[in-house]
Amino acid sequence: MALKNVIGLDHAVVMVEDLDKAAENYRRLGFTVSPRGTHSAHMGSGNYTIMFGPDYMELLGVLTPTEHNAPARAFLERTGEGIERIAFTTLDAAAGAEEVRARGYPPIGPTDFERPVTLPDGTISAAKFRTFMWPTAEAPGGVRIFACQHKTRETVWIPELMTHANGALWLNQVLIVSPDPAAEAAHLSKMIDMAVSKNADGAVAVPSGSSRADFVFLTKDQLGKRYPGVSLAGLPERGGAGLVIAANLAATEKTLGATGVRNGGNICVPPAAANGTLLDFVQA
Repeated sequence: MALKNVIGLDHAVVMVEDLDKAAENYRRLGFTVSPRGTHSAHMGSGNYTIMFGPDYMELLGVLTPTEHNAPARAFLERTGEGIERIAFTTLDAAAGAEEVRARGYPPIGPTDFERPVTLPDGTISAAKFRTFMWPTAEAPGGVRIFACQHKTRETVWIPELMTHANGALWLNQVLIVSPDPAAEAAHLSKMIDMAVSKNADGAVAVPSGSSRADFVFLTKDQLGKRYPGVSLAGLPERGGAGLVIAANLAATEKTLGATGVRNGGNICVPPAAANGTLLDFVQA
């Protein structure tokens, strides 16, 4: 990656209306969900994390309306639940922000924050981060991007949280729908300085770097052709659509049961059953 301090996808943020109900829903889908985290009064939000090997998912909800979470609230009003933003891993948020600035994108931050974490032994610690965002208006496919420096990885990647009954192991792809996938991919390509490539079905991919998940931009029609037996009801015409998850499919099939929809060799959870996010489990 040409950006020396930004090294691939870190986590996908799924914005939800009711944080606790969303966490319970993902538990029913066979994910091990962390204890609830609460952010600062300034942020006004809370979260649950679903930890994999190199990356993770974050269920994010607004607890108290603030100026900081206004874009997230606007997203829920406009689009409903679903993938609202994607984080990249940064080794040094301050240096990464300057790299982005040099490419013509005035960064928001870096900003330091932390949240309490309940460890498996019941003690309370803290997860500490330093983040920066690309300008809010720069959102390829309607998905905002930011970068996250983990200052306390040991309080986020907790071994007890990284084993899932549904066999999930890591994120393979982020699926983003748009009427103009090529333009959206070119936009992201410029923002993170990574080359685009075309898929056989006309979708356009942009790697996030460091063997982490790729971004795949495609039209709603192309998405439907990829998932002919899966209801895509509720997905926007432009926005985050789904996550492709590498997994042990035998465990996936056993855990999901009738909730899982077979799509060729893969097993899917429709967006309506996963808080606005298509989940496509593929054999690792």
